[in-house]
Amino acid sequence: MSSNELGSLAGHEASLIDRVDGGPVAEHRRSHDDYAVDTDPDAPPEGDRWSSWDGASHGPRPRPDWVITDLGAVEADLGVLKTGKEADVHLVRRWLPGSPDRDVVMAGKRYRASENRMFHRDAGYLEGRRVRKSREMRAMRTRTTYGKTLISGQWAFTEFSTLGVLWQKGLPVPYPVQLSDDEMLMEFIGDADGRAAPRLVQTRPDRALLPELFEQLRTTMMTLAELGWAHGDLSPYNVLLAGEGDSSHLVIIDWPQIVDVIGNPHGPEFLERDARNMGDWFTRRGFEVDTGLLFGDLMAAATSRW
Repeated sequence: MSSNELGSLAGHEASLIDRVDGGPVAEHRRSHDDYAVDTDPDAPPEGDRWSSWDGASHGPRPRPDWVITDLGAVEADLGVLKTGKEADVHLVRRWLPGSPDRDVVMAGKRYRASENRMFHRDAGYLEGRRVRKSREMRAMRTRTTYGKTLISGQWAFTEFSTLGVLWQKGLPVPYPVQLSDDEMLMEFIGDADGRAAPRLVQTRPDRALLPELFEQLRTTMMTLAELGWAHGDLSPYNVLLAGEGDSSHLVIIDWPQIVDVIGNPHGPEFLERDARNMGDWFTRRGFEVDTGLLFGDLMAAATSRW
């Protein structure tokens, strides 16, 4: 092949390379790639998902100012806050893009599937509760697969509705934001950095603060008793100590097992155990509590409406 022919071929190859790397072919490839990345036009502009507010059951009015109801809000999971036998609690952030003042962190309680729950614990708590259909009552009593599903749903709904009633009564409980099929969102008790308030069992308050904390507890338990209720599983493990110093206050959590003291044949036993668990903790910390007297006062309050 002559030198002229070699030069012509090299020029042709250079022209082709130029067309692929920087010419019309390259432009076509870049525009095709740019188009291909737009795979989910319905995804939110930020966060993991759009707000789950729409379609959920909502907490009582008037709602606290921090509750974000905008359908344009987005959400993101920030991690697991607490694991438990019945449910795991996650931190969930909800915010409105472009609005710095519309940003909140909530606690998301995700109940375990019916097949993974500790149903042997449910029997005593569920006595005295009723559902409308006898078939459902039988399924719950015999713990069929359908019955376990009903119990799991009732467990979540009971906690959500109970928190709503108690919050409206002014009792120290988290505000229930919403309930969906698999999660309850509620007020996060902690600081702005996502640190949860400690459980009472983890704390050692100054002895001078104990009388005030006990009076807060007693007032809450008496109000519950006057409504005919006992927490049913009250202990220093499900009481939070929020705030610091003189602003310290108790917040009571974990309400799915709330008990009708009169309607449940084991109601007085649950009430007595609640009083003993909490009274013993205060006594060990240096503020002596007569748990028998406390239980007597609570029981008198619970039966006074009959």
